[in-house]
Amino acid sequence: MRMDFMPSEKIQMEDDITASVMVPHNQLPYINPEYTNGSFKFTTNCEYRFFQRPDDAIHKGYDKQAEKDLSSNNLFATNYQPLTKADVEEIKNDVMGYIAYTDPVKAHIEAFLKSDDAYCVVSSEPRIVNGVPSKNPRYLEHRSDFIDPLKIYLSEVGVHFSRKIPLDQPILMPVNAILPGRRNNPPGEEKGKKILPLSVYNPIHYQELPELFMDYISSLTGKSPSTTGAGSEGALTKAPFNMLLPIYDLNNALLSYVLGDYAAFTTPAGHIGSNTKIDHDISILVPEIWSRLKESERNPVRLIQEGSFEKLEDFDYQGVHVPASRLGYRMTDVFCYKYLGKIFDEPQTVFSEEILKPEKQSMEAFVDGVLNIARGHKKAALNYFQDGSIEEAIPPIKALLFIMAYGDYQGHTLESDAVRDLFKKETIISSDWYAVRLKNKQRIDINLIQKKIDNLEAFIKNPVNVSVIKEFHYDSRLEAAKETLRYYESDAYLEELNGTLGTAAIALR
Repeated sequence: MRMDFMPSEKIQMEDDITASVMVPHNQLPYINPEYTNGSFKFTTNCEYRFFQRPDDAIHKGYDKQAEKDLSSNNLFATNYQPLTKADVEEIKNDVMGYIAYTDPVKAHIEAFLKSDDAYCVVSSEPRIVNGVPSKNPRYLEHRSDFIDPLKIYLSEVGVHFSRKIPLDQPILMPVNAILPGRRNNPPGEEKGKKILPLSVYNPIHYQELPELFMDYISSLTGKSPSTTGAGSEGALTKAPFNMLLPIYDLNNALLSYVLGDYAAFTTPAGHIGSNTKIDHDISILVPEIWSRLKESERNPVRLIQEGSFEKLEDFDYQGVHVPASRLGYRMTDVFCYKYLGKIFDEPQTVFSEEILKPEKQSMEAFVDGVLNIARGHKKAALNYFQDGSIEEAIPPIKALLFIMAYGDYQGHTLESDAVRDLFKKETIISSDWYAVRLKNKQRIDINLIQKKIDNLEAFIKNPVNVSVIKEFHYDSRLEAAKETLRYYESDAYLEELNGTLGTAAIALR
């Protein structure tokens, strides 16, 4: 690390459950002038606390935030060992282990030993299950914006000053970078069952939308402490968490990327290649890098043109076709030299060639991993045909699902211009199906305001309410609602919706 390196201050705004909306750029005042997106995604957190798995807390003193949280009151934790006074006394008597803890844990241990409580939990002591510590400890973390609201206030005041935004105007902070993570594992075996490899990605990959959404659709994950093996990951891939068919989420997600001109750069966790274990190091490093890059430096077209990212191509290996192009583009040593100098003294030495090119570690494992990903793509896509939801897919997603499941769409492959054009912004905005989505949204808004008008008229006509009509200006509210209805019915409002997600027809049923 550079001697003058200072880590970025992270304000975690959400975790697992988030609501979002797309708003056209031309309707937003005081947006960062460096942002050129056509529309922006705004998110809001839907959770009071974050569901965390503090894997590193077993190493005393390593995960400072987890140690602080797990030593606090008002705690919900699971899969931690209920420790008795004797257990905790033994932990304290292990002097070298005890001094490694951060101060909150030490204070927690001292307070417990002096209290009348029978049990407590300690951050480094997961529950013992079948004689071994559980690999799936969890707890609910308090949101940092509730615990320390001053950080958010200071950041907002700073933006007010830097952009010269009046204090009575809100600070608009849209999504401006998308950095998904992957959990990857090398070839392995557990309890006699083969663990399929996924560790074919180097530290940063960029994928164009077709390849990216093939990965999103399959949501493949490597083996993690909370799973029994590789499979599909994410709450939206599990029926109990999502009452709508996944196709509606996919449609909305793709539209948000296209309309918002968003590019995603993915990072690995777990392993790179067969031999390099990285845990979450890269996932922590990349946001530090991205927070120091200018908007223009994050542009994937520029990064590819300057050689910072290289495209992977399909190849044949021992008579087998390997669709490596599905991995998209990956970072090169040029990226290291040009951009990692913001953090490291010797940026060109941070990542070896075996990390930048995982196939150098084991070509057999690399090929096996790519083929495993392709099989996962096919398996996931077939589900959309089996449940019939393929019929609800917007054209780009529909084409992608056909290619994933059967290899082509109307005779076109993934590389065909006819397929790639379906993902272009100009194609989508000028399409009939997108126009229908906007009209659906217009109809929903009209129906909602009409319902409010009907309720207001019924309230005003009721003699019981005569005494409060003037006092609370219900007459003027009714007129304002009617004026809003006239606007919603106009072509001007329909035009204003251009650049938003619109609405699927199912919402009108």
